[in-house]
Amino acid sequence: MAITLYDVPKSGHCHRARLAASLMGVDLNLVPVMEMEGQRQGAEYLAINPLGQVPTLVDGDATVRDSIAIIQHLERTHAAGKGWMPTDTQQLAEVDEWFAIAAGVMFRGPNMARLIKLFKMPGDHDAAAAMSKKLFDLMEAHLADRTWLVGDRATLADVACYSYVAVSNEGELDLAPYPNILKWLVSVEALDGFVDIPRS
Repeated sequence: MAITLYDVPKSGHCHRARLAASLMGVDLNLVPVMEMEGQRQGAEYLAINPLGQVPTLVDGDATVRDSIAIIQHLERTHAAGKGWMPTDTQQLAEVDEWFAIAAGVMFRGPNMARLIKLFKMPGDHDAAAAMSKKLFDLMEAHLADRTWLVGDRATLADVACYSYVAVSNEGELDLAPYPNILKWLVSVEALDGFVDIPRS
């Protein structure tokens, strides 16, 4: 049965889901939400996702409406035991911490800076840039002696955090002072099945 992702190509949240699926070898039927009548706020899409948020995944009888929930669903149902989630309880907690960062600091920092600069959304770019600096400083120190965010191989933590960091320049954020982050991005991009996010 086809797995359908309601998708907006330039959305980092949607890319997060596409990247996870591709790395796991899961084929997706992509439905472009912006081509639906009324787009995200149209009756057709709101019937699928009442909050009008993207992405939404429909996998058989399951409808999953959050990007972090989607990548976890894909791992549990299509790639369990393949290493994308650790088995060690401490490392599982660390992955959960990065999920929280992706949904919180990442959202308010690099994502918001990009929305303001690329998509002309109203907002405080200085505040988003300051939040991004805190995040980048944290990641740079964390990656000083490791290749991946958790453990010794790529996990869903890396998938969750990649997209908005990779296009941070679109929010007028500079990664040049962060060589460890830049090396981490290259490592993610070298993974079998990697798919890039469309860039402006």
